[in-house]
Amino acid sequence: MIIDNDLKLPKDWVNQLIKVSGLESLERPIAHIKKEILNKKNISPNQKDIFKAFEFCSFSSTKVVIFGQDPYFQNGVANGLAFSVNEGKKIPASLKNIYKEINNDIGKVKNNNGSLNDWSEQGVLLLNSSLTVEVGNPGSHSNIGWDSFICEIVKILSHKKDVVFILWGNHAKKYLKFIDANNNLILTSSHPSPLSAHRGFIGCKHFSQCNKYLINKNIKKIDW
Repeated sequence: MIIDNDLKLPKDWVNQLIKVSGLESLERPIAHIKKEILNKKNISPNQKDIFKAFEFCSFSSTKVVIFGQDPYFQNGVANGLAFSVNEGKKIPASLKNIYKEINNDIGKVKNNNGSLNDWSEQGVLLLNSSLTVEVGNPGSHSNIGWDSFICEIVKILSHKKDVVFILWGNHAKKYLKFIDANNNLILTSSHPSPLSAHRGFIGCKHFSQCNKYLINKNIKKIDW
């Protein structure tokens, strides 16, 4: 499969996918995106940022996975990392609630802006279930084939073992069946969006539970 430089999955992830299924799961979404771009559609995030989560967080360094749904569909907001925005951008409501829970759970959150690059560089894979969306059209890329690719990623990480999978909301929980619960930690709650955060997300204490698990496995904890 020929992919231009802006649509290229990092080599270490490619090597892992080849072991289990090859790269067939990428063919359909990549073809769709290229067609959309040729048709002058505005895609979020920028083409160069579609695989940013995998660039910042290698397979070998991944110890935590946090699932989002769509990238932010507003123009210029999504940066390729679930829940994250670039420095200088307004902090989205869901991320505000995430920071609120960190403050309640383990003390003051480290970040003072909406960028989660530091989490990624520590081994937190911030993974949207759709890696792209048409600007202004939420959910527009939910059926273009990203789901098959994300399932493959979940499977190879589950097989790696001792990974913390954090699933917020019903959309994220659909990946439960692909995770080996005996050899990984699974944490679930409602989504941190304002519509559902008080149905279980606020007070879930996922950040302290995650770090406790990592420490017990002799893995360096996350500085949230």
